[in-house]
Amino acid sequence: MTESRGTKRPSSDGKPGPLTSDLAARIKRAQVEADVPGDADIAATNRDMSGLSRGLRLGSEFIAAILVGAGLGYLLDLWLKTSPWLLLVMLLVGFAAGGGHVGGAPAEMNRAAPPPTDARRVPDDAEDE
Repeated sequence: MTESRGTKRPSSDGKPGPLTSDLAARIKRAQVEADVPGDADIAATNRDMSGLSRGLRLGSEFIAAILVGAGLGYLLDLWLKTSPWLLLVMLLVGFAAGGGHVGGAPAEMNRAAPPPTDARRVPDDAEDE
């Protein structure tokens, strides 16, 4: 079992050896040939979320916050035998957390979006004069 199989593994000193650089070149060549998006393309796709995906994300996060709050309240009620008070309090905390997140997420998404060009910009009332 201690015999060497003759595998050509790269050294573990962190420097790319001939095998790792060859592998990187082969992966890059295969991506170009198969027209597979690279890391930059995937990042650009994630930046350009559609309205439906934004709505689904915000809705699911809002519901998740409510369910987590209600679940924690229910478990605390079972443990402390204060039914239904902690369930109601934690349900309200879940609503507040979800609402705060849903209220702040569009501002974050708008900051990440590129500024509008002149062709897409809507004129203000002051510009109409």
